[in-house]
Amino acid sequence: QVQLVESGGGLVQPGDSLRLSCAASGRTISTSAVGWFRQAPGKERDFVAYDKNDGGVIVIADSVRGRFSISRDNAKNTVYLQMSNLKVDDTAVYYCAVGPYYCSGARCGESGRYNYWGQGTQVTVSS
Repeated sequence: QVQLVESGGGLVQPGDSLRLSCAASGRTISTSAVGWFRQAPGKERDFVAYDKNDGGVIVIADSVRGRFSISRDNAKNTVYLQMSNLKVDDTAVYYCAVGPYYCSGARCGESGRYNYWGQGTQVTVSS
């Protein structure tokens, strides 16, 4: 079983950048697909980004494409979410989870296909 811990959140201003980390323990995630989701207060959990594990399949939600990117460091058993040009609407709790190895497009963003969720890290964008 794998445990995921997100970190790197905080309070930033519009236009700032942040890098979130999703550190895994219990087993390696170097061969696992990992996704990032976010949930704003009073809203449903939304898909943000997906990485299959070899860079062959990367899916980024339309709402953050061009500003967010996903990457990983297998030596550290960690997946990252690099966020730039942050907006107030990006305020949410961000979660990572192990996802489906085989998917494409929108199906990679179906939260029901993910498991081993982390506890989340709060990102607040405010002026």
